[in-house]
Amino acid sequence: MNNADWNHIRAFLATAETGSLSAGARRLGLTQPTLSRQVAALEAKLGVLLFERLGRSLVLTEAGHDLCNHGRKMGEAAEALALAATGQAQSIEGTVRITASDVMSAYVLPPVLYQLRQRAPRLTIDVVAADDIRDLMRREADIAIRHVRPEQPELIARLVQEGHAYFYAATSYLERQGRPSSVRDLSRHDFVGFADVGRSIEFVAPLGIHLTADNFQIKSSSGLVSWELVKQGFGVSPMMEDVARVTPGIERILPKLAPITFPIWLTTHRELHTSRRIRIVFDLLAEFFAQK
Repeated sequence: MNNADWNHIRAFLATAETGSLSAGARRLGLTQPTLSRQVAALEAKLGVLLFERLGRSLVLTEAGHDLCNHGRKMGEAAEALALAATGQAQSIEGTVRITASDVMSAYVLPPVLYQLRQRAPRLTIDVVAADDIRDLMRREADIAIRHVRPEQPELIARLVQEGHAYFYAATSYLERQGRPSSVRDLSRHDFVGFADVGRSIEFVAPLGIHLTADNFQIKSSSGLVSWELVKQGFGVSPMMEDVARVTPGIERILPKLAPITFPIWLTTHRELHTSRRIRIVFDLLAEFFAQK
């Protein structure tokens, strides 16, 4: 799109994200009439209605929601290109806190953190390895990687990947207890529990795997400890394919069993729009997960 078109899209995004023409105008440093004209021009060019007015509020139409998703991607790509073209990434300083589960922090993130070190060497990254959901609004972290979408409307969330998990056990365990050949066989094996055993039992039930508390004779609140117990031959556990692939001594059980799918959400606060250090980390993480 030409320069004018991009200005119109920026006006639309600012209005959609702030919820009003006046707030959108303040964000972009424009007058409200100017912003309103740009949004109207975009609607005229596309031939669709992007907003509906409910009282004093503006609500996105279905077409508006679609354009919002595409517009954000365009904006992020444009900003990333500008950073790369001007070499600004090399000069970005400060600290960015990323929170993710301990397993993801230890097994999945290191390659992308290495890329980040190469791209922004003056940036400090603090990895907060935690399985609880850190409160971004309280600035306990700048970016969160989670399997649930946040409910707070003030946060920005992007679904960056649909991950796959399978059931695994150590070769030593399988040689001792036998390799299950069916889902029914799997129900008779020992499992290593992580956090809430009751939720684990409910989670695998739709797969036809019927477990009780007796299947979980050992558990841990730490994902890393649970996975280490699996490696040491204590039992079976589901695990992300990316993690199991780089773990020696582990075998996938029932290879024909359909994968367990789970979402990976990248979440941050609205400082993303004004902070170059958060923007470059967020974009690189999104690119990393999208390529996996």
